[in-house]
Amino acid sequence: MWYLLFKYVLIGPILRILGRPSVVGGENLPRTGPVIVAGNHLTVVDSFFLVLLVRRRVTFIAKSEYFTGTGIKGAALRWFYYAAGQVPVDRSGAAASAPALETAKALLRQGNLWAVYPEGTRSPDGRLYKGKTGLARVAIETGAPVVPVVMRGTLRFNPVGSRMWRPSKVSMVVGEPLDFTRYVGGENSKAILRAVTDEVMAALSDLSGQEYVDVYAATIKDSA
Repeated sequence: MWYLLFKYVLIGPILRILGRPSVVGGENLPRTGPVIVAGNHLTVVDSFFLVLLVRRRVTFIAKSEYFTGTGIKGAALRWFYYAAGQVPVDRSGAAASAPALETAKALLRQGNLWAVYPEGTRSPDGRLYKGKTGLARVAIETGAPVVPVVMRGTLRFNPVGSRMWRPSKVSMVVGEPLDFTRYVGGENSKAILRAVTDEVMAALSDLSGQEYVDVYAATIKDSA
């Protein structure tokens, strides 16, 4: 219920008025069955427009710390993340990504849509950075198609560091599904995982027009 309120009553109408969003290639997104949506990530509002514009329920995986705040602010944030389709996962410990990937596989095996940003964090400068291979492992193990989806205009709508939304045209471009079932059994091969990930990133680069950088975005942020 909260997800629908978020999408159609509370945040959605504001996004439609300010962003005047449009969708290109929407027919490429399967209406049913397990799907991995892989997106570029320019700013926080990317996720809001994704939830708004995709007809199916969109599920992200978020760090459990986002849901454990106290007081009025903590309760408000918990509601917000749940309403926006976020699922809390404890990602602490040595194998921090393992719980998230297991949760993603479970969601897909139930026929759901899982959305992920392969870069792992927002782009520090508007370019597209090297993808992490967790998405590839999930795609190979579940057989779910990967649909590349890019947002255009969200960086003008919500500049990094700004808490204000600025009226600006936003569009979502959906690419053709990528099928990686030919790699079944190769989820433990680093070469295969990297090849699958690079194919997804190449599709995102082609759709977005972003310059590709063969370095992890987190590395750039850490060195800044």
